[in-house]
Amino acid sequence: MKFQKKVALSVLFAAMAAASLVANAQTIRVANQGDSLSMDPHSLNESLQLSVTGNVYEPLVGRNKDLSLAPALATAWKQTSPTVWRFELRKGVQFHDGTPFTADDVVFSFARTQVEGSDMKSYTNDFKEVRKIDDHTIEIETKTPFPILPDVVSLVYMMSKKWCETNQATVPVDRRKGIENAASFRANGTGPFRLRERQPNVRSVFVRNGSYWGKIDGNATEVVFTPIGNDATRVAALLSGEVDVMEPVPVQDIDRVNGGANTRAITGPELRTIFLGMDQKRDELLYSNVKGKNPFKDKRVRQAFYQAIDIEGIKKTVMRGASNPSALLVGPGINGFQPDAKRLPYDVEAAKKLMAEAGYPNGFEVAMNCPNDRYVNDGRICQTVAANLSRINVKINLQAETKGTYFPKILRRDTSFYMLGWTPATYDSHNALNALVRCVDDKGSGQFNLGSYCNPKVDELTLKIQSETDKAKRNTMIKEAFDLHAADVGHIPLHQQALAWGVNKNVKLVQLADNFMPFKWMSISK
Repeated sequence: MKFQKKVALSVLFAAMAAASLVANAQTIRVANQGDSLSMDPHSLNESLQLSVTGNVYEPLVGRNKDLSLAPALATAWKQTSPTVWRFELRKGVQFHDGTPFTADDVVFSFARTQVEGSDMKSYTNDFKEVRKIDDHTIEIETKTPFPILPDVVSLVYMMSKKWCETNQATVPVDRRKGIENAASFRANGTGPFRLRERQPNVRSVFVRNGSYWGKIDGNATEVVFTPIGNDATRVAALLSGEVDVMEPVPVQDIDRVNGGANTRAITGPELRTIFLGMDQKRDELLYSNVKGKNPFKDKRVRQAFYQAIDIEGIKKTVMRGASNPSALLVGPGINGFQPDAKRLPYDVEAAKKLMAEAGYPNGFEVAMNCPNDRYVNDGRICQTVAANLSRINVKINLQAETKGTYFPKILRRDTSFYMLGWTPATYDSHNALNALVRCVDDKGSGQFNLGSYCNPKVDELTLKIQSETDKAKRNTMIKEAFDLHAADVGHIPLHQQALAWGVNKNVKLVQLADNFMPFKWMSISK
């Protein structure tokens, strides 16, 4: 009888606890202009996708609220030699399906980032070997000294080897080919939230992980993430109370959101730089009326495009002042940023002269690929760039589209002229140099150098920057690399955009300069 009574009491207490959880359930409804294109954390190196999946999956090394490094699935790390880092793994951690987290999952996950289809190769391209020491210790050996390696792996999320093998998801989906697998729609991480429902481009529902190993500061027990592409609809949803958090707030609507009875706009600088790239590899552009040659191989043409763009006009009319024109592919807040770097002057006549010298006095036609739901006012920026370039007789055939089709296209390098935004995941210039500027290879170097710019001297400097520990020497080399890139007009930097999140006044959250939105730091009061 005592046993039966204990069972009955435990069932009653469990029911009461469940009822209490439901009664105290706190749902936060988040809207964004776009969706995470996949639940696979290795399939697309895009900040929104990594922000969303980063609530379900975790890296070895995470970030604090001030973006400093923090222990995550590794409790400690140290260099045991110039080319070897040892990581002590957290014990007692389980994936959402109950499988223990071990060194085997780490070795598997890092290897998964290097296979065909992975968009995370540039984070691990200089790894020589990842080896298991015991169940809770691994070593990463690099090809050359790599003092910033803990920063580099902070966005490489760990997956369950067993789950991936069981679900035929041992390789990432290839966004360039449109191939999907189980990891596209389902998720099994170690993070503070579990994926409960996934309807691509409709909504995704995340619920609090009751067996999470760490502390969850916020009170959200459920987060409903909804993509709302139309700016006016997204703002209206916030003002009416249909959503609790949304981003971005269009720059023209910030005052309106701040004037709402129950809403406010949280603004701040963002670490992302928006820039334009040009195909500098093909002998003939894919999408141009110039046949038999590639005008972008001529520095004079690249410089003409640069000097024909009225960046201050874009700041004033398109961005409503909420941008910081840039001369570099990195901005303030990124280690190695050069505050004294100067943009080439806006000068239409000089641009016309350069075009004539290059043999294009009457200009030419070229297609330009842009997203219209990824960056702040991205479609309008591209329209303005097209109008600017018409002044030097360049006809832009603008192809602005949703990021769901835009990213696969440009990542296949199926483009002649494109827009891209980049936030260095390490908050260090090496990341941008390695991913955006370095000569392209099949290991991950220059993985997002989609126009295939290449300067061997810049590559040589990038490798030296990677291994240099003296900060002054390192920053000197970073400056030299960016100076070479600028002299080549390797890309056309535009600006750093500003963050603007719309938030219900009963919501508390942490806005990070990398535009990530951790659900574990979100709370709501009713």
